[in-house]
Amino acid sequence: MRVWPNWRNLLIILQPETLIGWQRADFRLFWRWKSRRRIERPEKDQEVIQLIRQMWSANTTWGSQSIRDESAKLGLTASRATIQKYRSKSKGKPSQGWKTFLKNHKGSIAAMDFFVVPTVTFRLLYVLIVINHERRKVVHFNITDSPSAAWTAQQIINAFPYDTAPKYLLRDRDSICGSIFKHRVKGMGIQQKLTAPRSPRQNPFAERLIGSIRRECLDRVIVLNQ
Repeated sequence: MRVWPNWRNLLIILQPETLIGWQRADFRLFWRWKSRRRIERPEKDQEVIQLIRQMWSANTTWGSQSIRDESAKLGLTASRATIQKYRSKSKGKPSQGWKTFLKNHKGSIAAMDFFVVPTVTFRLLYVLIVINHERRKVVHFNITDSPSAAWTAQQIINAFPYDTAPKYLLRDRDSICGSIFKHRVKGMGIQQKLTAPRSPRQNPFAERLIGSIRRECLDRVIVLNQ
């Protein structure tokens, strides 16, 4: 105010929050300058830092205390402050994500889907594929020109004989899978998981296989018959 007597004229084009922001920014710069010669703590060994980040990425629900305890079992000493400094910053509530979820359950998930193939005489053939998520292996497929709930249920029985039935079966909301199919699958101890309407990405392994079949085979030949 002593240096600039007409400082009030500037308030016509500025908001009070702007001046407050300037003051806070100057305050941060002042303390940054004042503490510029502070002696930093020695950094940890790169192997310890890499281990902290690896444990955090593999166990996103762990806190600093859990990581410190696990590190101590390996003979590594790190304080909670050190772990919080070097671990990756979380952007929100820890979540395993769909990729991790599918990885954890892939051994008990199978998926099925239909796709249509036109023949040279414009006859439509319906192809059913059943794929195991764990190794993305096709465990069964069949072709028909008149699919029904009973036929589809029989294909599931053929795909998983004896005690090989998965815990979950991922499929879309096709009307072919009627009441007969639902009762037969339920009797096998399989829980059906239906995708949302018009959401093929929720059944990615089956859709990717169908795309590969089309790109590598069906798009290059003319189908004569079943």
